[in-house]
Amino acid sequence: MLGLLFWLFVVLIVYTYAGYPFLIWLFSRFAPRPRLDAAATPSVTLLIAAFNEEKVIGQKIENSLQLVYPRDRLQILVMDDGSADRTQEIIRSYADRGVELAYNPPRRGKMAAINRAIQQARGEIVLFSDASNMYAPDVVSEMVALFADSRVGAVVGARAIEAGEGGLGESEGLYWKYESFIQKNESRLGCCTGIVGEILALRRELFIPPPDGIINDDFFMAMQVAKRGYRVAYAPKARSFESISLHAQDGIERRKRIVAGRYQAILHADRLLPWNRPGVVWQIISHKFMRPLVPLFMIGALLTNLLALIFPAQGQLPLLVLASPYNWVMFGLQMVFYLLAIGGRFFEQRKAGWLRIFYVPTFLFNSNWAALIGMVRFFSGKQTALWTKTSKYDSTQNSDR
Repeated sequence: MLGLLFWLFVVLIVYTYAGYPFLIWLFSRFAPRPRLDAAATPSVTLLIAAFNEEKVIGQKIENSLQLVYPRDRLQILVMDDGSADRTQEIIRSYADRGVELAYNPPRRGKMAAINRAIQQARGEIVLFSDASNMYAPDVVSEMVALFADSRVGAVVGARAIEAGEGGLGESEGLYWKYESFIQKNESRLGCCTGIVGEILALRRELFIPPPDGIINDDFFMAMQVAKRGYRVAYAPKARSFESISLHAQDGIERRKRIVAGRYQAILHADRLLPWNRPGVVWQIISHKFMRPLVPLFMIGALLTNLLALIFPAQGQLPLLVLASPYNWVMFGLQMVFYLLAIGGRFFEQRKAGWLRIFYVPTFLFNSNWAALIGMVRFFSGKQTALWTKTSKYDSTQNSDR
């Protein structure tokens, strides 16, 4: 019995990280591609979220002004969620270049700021962005090309991790390539469930304000589009550049919030998921709802393996029931993984070639440790919907990973 439980936990982990990506790739081979129109120029509102962003808001606005898109078709609107620094002053200094400010204190959280600012949006398409991420020049044109297909209601761009931040930064970059692979194949099936909040566009007419207290607001908005029968597409060439955390703890803090939002979404699945589209529901459960459960599967695998050492099984099929010596082999493999992960915490800022063996185990350990804490935060009521900052560049983070 212990062996069967152990293998159940292992299968769930393998399915989450490898089985689902393989199946989504396989099924997408037979799916039609959305229609593109590279010449389309619908009116677009670039809606930038800002809170105490004096260090980066000038750079973000300059980056936005350099986007290759007809200027008379692009509204740049910065929403300030009650900043107490020079953010407003800097934004206002760009007024003569057409940059607009939406400001209505006091601070009430990102979604409340979006709900106020959306009233000033004039574009047919609203592109949501943060102050900390920078866009490639062709981002807008790459994303609006997908809206030429009337079935597409929302488009998600690609997060690109800038190099030069140490070994864990390399692991983060590798992770986003893996995510991009999944997003690309999900999009071919009709609904990308991996939502990147800093590069998310949707038809303004389809915008539904999330209820108060929603943590992963970007995921909520995208799922409302899917519930109404529209496709959520992925634009891999529309790139948003981000410098990854200087320290593992920064990524862990961000992950805690995201996972708390995942558990919130799981508990509200009855009204959040598009039940009229069972294929999309399968994608959401496999990609978004099973990920935060992986640390529980890992704990289950470790505990059942330990019990199999204390109470060794007998009989046929020794590997299946985790009889000796397989109980020791599986335990040894788990210990190697955890030792590599813990060892990597001491080398997170080094880039020596042989240290690469630590990067992936450390990244996976950090992600799942943060997921466990995020679960505790949510069920203890300690996670709020207000955005927070990380030390790498003192900016907001709220992407649904």
